[in-house]
Amino acid sequence: MKLVCISDTHSLHRRIPEIPHGDVLIHAGDSLGQGTLENIAALNEWLGTLPHRHKILIAGNHDWAFQETPQLARQALTNAIYLEDSGVEIEGVRFWGSPWTPTFMDWAFMLDRGAPLYQKWQLIPDNTDVLITHGPPKGSGDEANLGFKCQNVGCVDLLARIHQLSLRAHIFGHIHEGYGEYQRGQTRLINASTCTASYEARNAPIVLEVSPREHSPEDDTLVDLDDL
Repeated sequence: MKLVCISDTHSLHRRIPEIPHGDVLIHAGDSLGQGTLENIAALNEWLGTLPHRHKILIAGNHDWAFQETPQLARQALTNAIYLEDSGVEIEGVRFWGSPWTPTFMDWAFMLDRGAPLYQKWQLIPDNTDVLITHGPPKGSGDEANLGFKCQNVGCVDLLARIHQLSLRAHIFGHIHEGYGEYQRGQTRLINASTCTASYEARNAPIVLEVSPREHSPEDDTLVDLDDL
């Protein structure tokens, strides 16, 4: 299965130079510019023009409509699967998506470090194959330029949870400066931020291949598309 990964498009999706073909298009949050329902409508129209058989999207800290008017936002997004602390199984590959990031100023889908974020990461099923979060784990693709210095701002509790899992891939964004691919053990970590630090949609989508593996049947937390 070929995954095509983007993130942090900030309503500049039509400026992405080229989107490769693949089986699943993954958007790891901050798809919207002003965070409005009108932004979602424009995004949804664009998603409908893409050839990928499946599209998965999570929210990010700029995506206010998904937090403030969640029902209307989900109704407006008809051309993608929206995940929010939830999962989906596609052709034997298990995906889990979560929008939360550590508190910084006053943005959407933010929680304090420590117990609030820890509890969210504990919801990730043990047999997840591909994890999609908006923010990075501590130490991978999380170096942000904060004025006079760069700082690793990723979530340490997310990193701890990743170490407990056997992921094929972890896809995220949020920190535009951290765009690129990383490796932790057998897990590929991908900061798929499309926009640069200056909010120009110049970073290319990142493509990876994953194959299904056998799972035990005890976990019923995911929706299997074959059952819909």
